Parts: sequence; C-alpha cells; structure tokens
Amino acid sequence: MRYDVAVIGGGVIGCAIARELSRYRLRAVVIERECEVGLGTSKANSGIIHAGHHGAEGTLKGELEWRGNQMWDALADDLHFGFRRVGDLTCAFDEDQRATLRQIMEQGQRRGVPGLELWGPERLRREEPHLSHDIVEALYAPTAGVVNPYEACFMLAESAVRNGVDLALERTVRGIRRSEKGFDIDVVFGDAAAPELIKARFVVDAAGLHADAIADMVDAGGFRIRARKGEEYLLDKRLVGYVKRIVFPCPTPTSKGILVIPTYDGTLMVGPTATWAEKDDLATTAAGSAEVFAGARKLAPGISEKDCIAEFAGLRAVSDTEEFILGPSRVAGFVLAAGMQSPALTAAPAVATVVLDALRDDGLELVAKDDFEPKVPAPVRFAELSHAEQRSLVARDPAYARLVCRCEIVTEGEVRDAIERGARTLDGIKFRTRAGMGRCQGGFCTWGCMELLHERLGIPMTAVTKRGGDSWVAMERLEGAP
Repeated sequence: MRYDVAVIGGGVIGCAIARELSRYRLRAVVIERECEVGLGTSKANSGIIHAGHHGAEGTLKGELEWRGNQMWDALADDLHFGFRRVGDLTCAFDEDQRATLRQIMEQGQRRGVPGLELWGPERLRREEPHLSHDIVEALYAPTAGVVNPYEACFMLAESAVRNGVDLALERTVRGIRRSEKGFDIDVVFGDAAAPELIKARFVVDAAGLHADAIADMVDAGGFRIRARKGEEYLLDKRLVGYVKRIVFPCPTPTSKGILVIPTYDGTLMVGPTATWAEKDDLATTAAGSAEVFAGARKLAPGISEKDCIAEFAGLRAVSDTEEFILGPSRVAGFVLAAGMQSPALTAAPAVATVVLDALRDDGLELVAKDDFEPKVPAPVRFAELSHAEQRSLVARDPAYARLVCRCEIVTEGEVRDAIERGARTLDGIKFRTRAGMGRCQGGFCTWGCMELLHERLGIPMTAVTKRGGDSWVAMERLEGAP
C-alpha cells in the first residue's frame, strides 16, 4: 500500500485534513485505530463552534478559532451535518468579571468578530428568562454555533472517500521508519499478530492523545501530550428551549468553565469539567457530577441532575505549551497537527489548510482535481420532515414506515442508510441517526439496530459490537445452559 500522504488519526482534525487532500491529484489514506472515524475525542466533544473572540491574541488558537469559525457554514451546506449558529453569552457576576467581559469584547473587535454586544440585566431577562438573576452583565456573540461533531467527522470522511481517499480502520500504528522515499508505517489490524506495511511519502500526525508517541517514532517530537478530562451530562428533552444560547461563565486560565449548551438537536448539555487524567480514563464521577451541576445551576438555577439521561467523559489532548503544535516538524515530510484541544473543533477547517500549506512547503505537489465533488447526499431525517414529506417517502420506501427508535423517531430506512454509509457498530448507527440517544438510551431500539447490522452486513448477532473491539452485546447460549 503506497500513498503520497498518510494521515494518522481519524478524529475531526484528521478527517478535515483528509477532505482537503481529496481536492488534489494524489493518493491519501487515513489510519485510525477505532472501527470508525470520530469515535475518540471527537465523539465526546461539546460540539461548540466558538464565536472567535475567546482565543488569546498572538496564539495559533486565537488566530485559527476565528478563521475556522467562518468556514463552517460552507462545510455544513456541502456535507449536511447538524450545524446552527445560536450565539453565546459570557456571563459576569461581579465588577471584576465585567472588566473581563470588556477585555474579551475588545479582543474580538480587534479580530473582526461582528455583532458583539454587552447585555445588561433587563435584556438578559427578556432574551433568556431562565438565567440567574445574579448575572450583572453578559457579552453576547452571535457568531457562536453548535454542531454535531461526530456527524461532521462522518461526513468529512465520507466526502474524502467519495473523492478517492482510503480509510484504514482498526489499524494501530506500531512503528514508523524513515525510508528512501518517505516513511514505512507498521500497522496492526485489530488483534492480528503480524503488522501490515503502509508506505507514504509524507505523514501527518493528527493522532490526538497519542500524537507525541507517534512523533517520537521518527524523532519528530520533543513535546508531550497530557489528557485533560471533561465530564458532560445530557438532559431530558423536556428542557428543549429552556436556554436558547450557549452560556459561559467568565473563563479561567485553564478552562472556559462549566457551560450550559443547547445542542443542535435541542437537548441541553452541561459541562465540562477540566481535570488531569490518564489517557484511557473515560469514567464519570460523583465529584464531576456535583461540580458540573453546581456550575450549571449558578448560570441557570432551574437545571437539575434529576433531568440527566446520559453522562460521558472526553479527553482533551493538551500539549505542554497549552498551544496547538501545527506545521512542519524537524523531520522533512512529517507534519504535525498535535495539541488539538479547544478550540480545535472550531479551528478544524482552518487547521486543514495550514497542514496542506506545510505539506506543500515540504515538497508535496498539489494539483487540483477537475472532478472534485464537494457535496455528499443529505441523509434522511424522518422526524424533521413535514407530514406530507413523510407520507411521500413511505409510499416510495415502506422501510421509512417502520419505527426503530421511538424516543428520537428514527426509522428502519434511516438505520439502513447509515449502515450503507459506513456504520458498522451500534455507536456508528447512534451517532449517524440518534437511535439510542433518547430518554431510554437504547432500551427500545438496540435489538432492532442489531438485527439490521446482522442482516445488512451479513454478520452473526454475536459479532455486533457497541463500538468495535470486544464491546460485544450478545453471546451464544452455551450447550446445556439454562
């Protein structure tokens, strides 16, 4: 397997880079250790497209936050993932914090962020009546948005594949050696003992939490990545509309604080925490829950842990400089996209263009394709259709009349389409269709999704997993067992 470029890591950064590469006449591959793209850090992302005014001046984070923010509308138009500009509010509770709001506002204005406004208590009560009356002022930014980050990953990857990029899934990189013509990458498929060899002229290290280990394989590192854990809590749909904008407290040097986030699909999410953790620690904790709900209630007192329907944790890949590590490394042909913590999701489209510039500067010839197709077909969202559109669709395909997930109104036709577009696991279906994301958290729809994976992929029910690896859901009954 010989390629011009190998991208290591299939999170939102790696997938954005892959799609940019697919615009050009070259062979590229994304190497991802999970069974599908987007199932690592990107899956547990807060899904916020930052407004562009938070990132500190003079940093890559600050520069690429605003540049990336402006690229999401066109991406969403082409790729049909959930994205909406809902605006955000950064809230002050005292005079010192009001001064911080003015500093952030001036920073945004210098950067060119439009529409920034300071809202006093009266405007806040009118616009967001459920926020705390202890908030003395808030900075409003209309350019902030929310996105389904896993959906964005899937669609970026699908676009890249449709335009010629290969996906090497369930491949763990075990070693990289420099060669006469670039790099020899040893990858192991699943539990296989013998490695496969992928040859590439150029390598992009977008390996998230493990970007330092990947870079060290060719002595291109010199930096360390630590994991900062963030716990998030998803609330019941009865609270849809309770808060309409993303709500921040005043930020600290290490965190933007506990937020209240109206997700693209309308449900509220609260979090995240910010604690150092091991790179495999995805546990939620009683202490984390207490911190999150205390912080959320400070902003919106009516929020309660009694409304929590799901909880999860994600790990931010934090460099030892707290900054993006982006661009050429000290090894020719090996390009870094490391330290991609917040606002990396926002910056992702801009990060991809920076990486391509670095590859060009390192000697990669970029010849644009005449036949690059920027758009992918939009998936059906049955619950969002009008009754007339639903009736018409069912008349054409009765699979859309058979309900699989009653909490989120997801049909058999949607699950079937998700499998045809790459879903291989229950989580792959869940993050493409929302089947399993509702109040019952898969209690009703899991078996139906398993049956469809069994039928469409031709695999036994015992081979169906939640998210690949050994996350099996069912097992065969042993002979003689009750």
